[in-house]
Amino acid sequence: MELYSNWYQPLPTATISAAMQIKLLICDIDGVFSDGSIYIGNDGEELKTFNTKDGFGIRALLNNGVDIAIITGRTSNIVKTRMNSLGVTHIYQGMENKLEGYKQLLKDFNLSPEQVGYIGDDFPDIPVMKLVGLSVAPGDAHPYVKQIADLTTTHSGGRGAVRELADLIVMAQQGEHAITEQLMGTSA
Repeated sequence: MELYSNWYQPLPTATISAAMQIKLLICDIDGVFSDGSIYIGNDGEELKTFNTKDGFGIRALLNNGVDIAIITGRTSNIVKTRMNSLGVTHIYQGMENKLEGYKQLLKDFNLSPEQVGYIGDDFPDIPVMKLVGLSVAPGDAHPYVKQIADLTTTHSGGRGAVRELADLIVMAQQGEHAITEQLMGTSA
């Protein structure tokens, strides 16, 4: 994984091996797909920002046979709209206990924990992170989350952390140059 190491960081063999097994990537939203900021307008309208690099990473995963699911504690139409635009249909919102969504996804996809990756940034993510085959924290996650994660990305939440993880999974499963062979398509 020389190319990945040059782009991001060197990885232990165990992390690469775990990435090779992933069939489902579960993502939190706030602090992972977004930078964790919530903008509220004068009329109560909630706004979030998403990074197109992360969107491209999600499409790369889907194109390579890795399913995507969202488990988030908040509920927002913005999340549903953004994820649907990327082709993500397994969206669990308002999940204060994220283990419930995780267990349902294992059942729905008929997967073992080793076949699941999870990226989260704060304490509500920890119960699921402790059960999956590959647990990942964005670079700006809470220090304890980074401590228990198998990998901490070099990028922060909302700033390419999901793309970095997507590159790892695609490169581990399909070869290092698989990600650069998918240059065609629309922006995400």
